[in-house]
Amino acid sequence: MTATDRARELAVVAARASSEKKAEEIIALDVSEQLALTDVFLIATGGNERHVRAIVDAVEEALHAEGVKAVRREGFQQSRWVLIDFGDIVVHVQHSEDREFYALERLWRDCPVVELPDFDAESHAE
Repeated sequence: MTATDRARELAVVAARASSEKKAEEIIALDVSEQLALTDVFLIATGGNERHVRAIVDAVEEALHAEGVKAVRREGFQQSRWVLIDFGDIVVHVQHSEDREFYALERLWRDCPVVELPDFDAESHAE
């Protein structure tokens, strides 16, 4: 079983919102085979706590516009690693140091990558 089309769509929306806030190393992983709770992990990096909060706010706003509300949000107070659970997708926004230390991509390396558009190319095409 693979991630639903809806989960993939939401991952693209969240990734675009992250990219617009200059998040780095944005990756989406299809975790549907390993987890029954969600289909996609979206992982993004912010350079500092303020940047992490800005990315989180942008993602929540973008998904709210799609009619999706966060079920749970953890870590916002410290803004080192914020986890936002939207049901179909879980968004992890990590401070660059925490991203390197916890290495979620390595932990979930057996999961297929969800293709995301090249947002930099989109912004240059306008």
